[in-house]
Amino acid sequence: MSQPTKSLAELRVQIDAIDSELLLLLNQRAHVAEQVGEVKRLEGSPFFRPDRVAKVIERIQVANKGPLKGEHVAAVWREIMSACLALEAPVRVAYLGPAGTFSEQAALQFFGESIEKVPCDNVDEVFRATASGGAGYGVVAVENSTEGVVSRSLDLFLTSPLHIVGEVSLMVKHNLLRLSDSMEGIESVYAHAQALAQCQGWLTAHLPHAKRHAVSSNAEGARLASTNGAWAGIASERAGTQFGLHAVAHGIQDEAFNRTRFAVVCLPQTLATPPASGEDCISLVVSVNNRPGAVHDLLVPLKNHGVSMTRFESRPARSGQWEYYFYIDLQGHPSQPHVSAALSELQQLCAFYKVLGAYPVSV
Repeated sequence: MSQPTKSLAELRVQIDAIDSELLLLLNQRAHVAEQVGEVKRLEGSPFFRPDRVAKVIERIQVANKGPLKGEHVAAVWREIMSACLALEAPVRVAYLGPAGTFSEQAALQFFGESIEKVPCDNVDEVFRATASGGAGYGVVAVENSTEGVVSRSLDLFLTSPLHIVGEVSLMVKHNLLRLSDSMEGIESVYAHAQALAQCQGWLTAHLPHAKRHAVSSNAEGARLASTNGAWAGIASERAGTQFGLHAVAHGIQDEAFNRTRFAVVCLPQTLATPPASGEDCISLVVSVNNRPGAVHDLLVPLKNHGVSMTRFESRPARSGQWEYYFYIDLQGHPSQPHVSAALSELQQLCAFYKVLGAYPVSV
């Protein structure tokens, strides 16, 4: 093995010098970002452009020669752009709180750390805060790979003025958290209803006598666990750190590949529909008159124009007439002629028709 040409002390001096250069360049970038903010303010342009963020990160990843990995470079640049955006105009983001929820993690993954956090007690409050202007954007869970759709989020989309401008697909790893570093003596487990459902097999096998309590969020379950030694919460490691808890069991979800989709929402005047990225999704909700073949007819325009459907969910309309709303995800963007034609024909068949958003899919 060849000996290093420089000593550790010399290499550290070299790193310190590079760090000083990086700091200088970052602040130069920040000064330009402030000028960009002034131009946007005069033009009335939106400050946050997720399509611009995606393009910059893609360009940087293509130019990256290593040894840094592409995903690590992307994470660094997202934080750089987030910090610079905070100088242009602070971005307020509402999500299901308190600190340490997966919703918070999804918000930080999409926007970066340099946001003004608006933690909310429930999903309804996330929608209210974003629709009223208390937050520029909201992040809400819409679907889990194990338990399916988040019903309350879908119901709120029916009457909300918000539309979807992005999504985050987050790997959800549940951990059993408590004050002591042992599983002995756990009497109650607190978590969001979705988390309890995602871990029910593990809980039945390992804590069959512990009572299960559904609370507003997993982070709230962790907070409660921090108040009583006989209680445990199911939440992320981030929540455990937040509340000073031990992770006495890791990855207790019944399905190893457990992902949750989060929608990023805002008012159309805050950010219009993002331009086509080449990998886009259109979410819409429709209803049809209760007659034979009505649901089948919805699929005909999609087939005729070659538009693929990736999700089809039904929710009761609560009219007492056995009517349903159908939540549909389609591949494509409204700017594409064949997609536009399919949507136009589909709308003619519907008693109720609402596009929830068109946005780049999460990778």
